[in-house]
Amino acid sequence: MKLIKITLYFLPLLWLSSCTEEKVKLTHGLDESAGGSTAYIISTPLATYYLEKEGGGLSSLIDKDGVDWIGFHNKKGSGHKGEYRGFPNAIHKQDGSYFHAMNAGTDPSSSTVEIDSDDHVRINFTSDNENWQGQWDFYPDRCDFTMSKISSGYKYWVQYEGVPGGEMDSTDYWYASTDKKQHPIIEPFEGDLPAPEWMAFGDKDSPRVLYLLHQEDDEYPDNYVSRPDMTVLGFGRENGEQTSKHLDTVQTFSIGFVESTEYSAIEQAIKKILD
Repeated sequence: MKLIKITLYFLPLLWLSSCTEEKVKLTHGLDESAGGSTAYIISTPLATYYLEKEGGGLSSLIDKDGVDWIGFHNKKGSGHKGEYRGFPNAIHKQDGSYFHAMNAGTDPSSSTVEIDSDDHVRINFTSDNENWQGQWDFYPDRCDFTMSKISSGYKYWVQYEGVPGGEMDSTDYWYASTDKKQHPIIEPFEGDLPAPEWMAFGDKDSPRVLYLLHQEDDEYPDNYVSRPDMTVLGFGRENGEQTSKHLDTVQTFSIGFVESTEYSAIEQAIKKILD
């Protein structure tokens, strides 16, 4: 009887603890691997995001095993090996260069934290010319980036330039909404991804994939090409002699991990976001 009483006493406490457990935590610090830039650090059950404070883009995205799938570094001249990497890398020489982890070519933005709760963190960035705004929403399972204000007469893209599994190599691969095949990382994609528009990247030594989702469907190109040291996936990007941008309305893009390498698991994760 005493054991039953003790159990009945502690069960409400355990339930209360589980209900109040912090699933999304915001702290502030430096991203040492990116060159020591100041960052919002958002910790979730599946990932840790480093959101660079001055540039307004992700500089690192760390999985549960401590592996960084972006690998940005601000060293000038590092190119594909560091300074070009990031997410969403959305505005490049289009009424400024914004929402990229701060490198020599990035223009600064200001930011405000609008929501800081146990299951949702929201941070808004405004470009220094005040013509662009980007909204970041962090949840237990993912991060959403919304281009919430677009400079009149200009266009943008949203890109993942990073390193699947921590390093770009021949063991990397991608999946996409085009088919259920696993494609080698060096295989390019040109055209418009079918709805729902997504692509996921993996490494044979990793038990997970990183997915990118464009929540709205459109008929604009979504091109992917590999570089020697990083991926280049661009929603609203068309590669050619003169690479072009196509997005000009408010749009939302998700990035996050699926703890599986099965195509069906990625489809389920995407469906859950869009439901």
